[in-house]
Amino acid sequence: MTANAVLSPGPPPNNEPSNSGVSKMVRLIRESFAVVEPHTDEVSRFFYGMLFSLSPATRDLFAVNMEVQRSRLLRALVHVIQMVDKPDELLPFLHQLGRDHRKFGVVSAHYEAVGTALLAAIKKYAGDAWTDSVERAWAEAYTVMASAMTEAAATDDGPAWYTGQIVHHERLSWDVAVIRIQPDHPVPYLPGQYVSVEVPQRPRLWRYLTPANAPTADGIMEFHVRSVEGGWVSRALVGHARPGDQWRIGSPMGRLTVDRENTPDVLMVAGGTGVTPMRAIIDDLAQYGENPRVQLFYGGRTREDLYDLENLQRIAMHNPWLTITPVLENEPGLSGVEHGTLAEAVTRYGAWKGWDVLVSGSPGMIRATVSSMLVAGTSLDRIHYDPFTLD
Repeated sequence: MTANAVLSPGPPPNNEPSNSGVSKMVRLIRESFAVVEPHTDEVSRFFYGMLFSLSPATRDLFAVNMEVQRSRLLRALVHVIQMVDKPDELLPFLHQLGRDHRKFGVVSAHYEAVGTALLAAIKKYAGDAWTDSVERAWAEAYTVMASAMTEAAATDDGPAWYTGQIVHHERLSWDVAVIRIQPDHPVPYLPGQYVSVEVPQRPRLWRYLTPANAPTADGIMEFHVRSVEGGWVSRALVGHARPGDQWRIGSPMGRLTVDRENTPDVLMVAGGTGVTPMRAIIDDLAQYGENPRVQLFYGGRTREDLYDLENLQRIAMHNPWLTITPVLENEPGLSGVEHGTLAEAVTRYGAWKGWDVLVSGSPGMIRATVSSMLVAGTSLDRIHYDPFTLD
């Protein structure tokens, strides 16, 4: 059964609404996950323990340190749960995920073990909320996930990963570095998309990074990396990466893109190195004379966090469609900036009705901004962000 077949339940019996089957599945999944959610750490550990028991060969697909991988599982689950009744959004996300997972050596046979382990983990911590109907709902949802991912992986004729070499490494501050990579073959990403990378300092610890530039003729990709507390990969890249290092780069993912001919005006909200997808989109738009209006709110705690502000302001000087608004949480005496959080600064201007909204930054910043904009009256279907953004 294909993912489209699961999400398109067919003719409704007895004059029921055509989406009643999907709606019931969504309701059962969300209600049972609400019971499980307070135990997410235990769910993740049980899931991976069960998976490695059912399919010991899968253990070699992951790094020794599983902490970040466990958090990724939960973020993927939450994202799918939020989107399971929106196939137009869910299926492209799952297709990208399926193509990306080829880099791990995942094959179709692994998906059965993953499904069994996932349902067992949810069942264990759902308690009395786990019923036959709930089990069927989760099984159907997993069928959607596995079918879409395997279909995409099977039909992708590109490489499982690309290889590239560091040609430039520059520390802008003690915790931020700019790294430029020359891939052996151009990586087919769109401005605003992100890729996963594996670096020699941390084998098998794949991490998501977003190119800060639009694709170029020579294929060079620029990454801005901030060292985060507990970030095994980010700290290694800022402090120890060197020209000549070889990287592996996974398939492009993400939907933070702008179609300049069909997109309305665009509000961009970026915190720290979350500015990279916005910078890549702006870099691409700057090639053209006419574009939608773009308003970028670029925020951080201190002025030092806005490490790319001067570059962005220089671009804005030559492109009247672009406006840059710096936002600082601290340094209240500094002039020429908005003060407060990004969520506060953006919603001072109302609901931004008719604008598309792109949000990028830490998970906490994204949650706060999206919540505040919804309260201010922004339509949810206008707000776009990607789920995998943190080391």
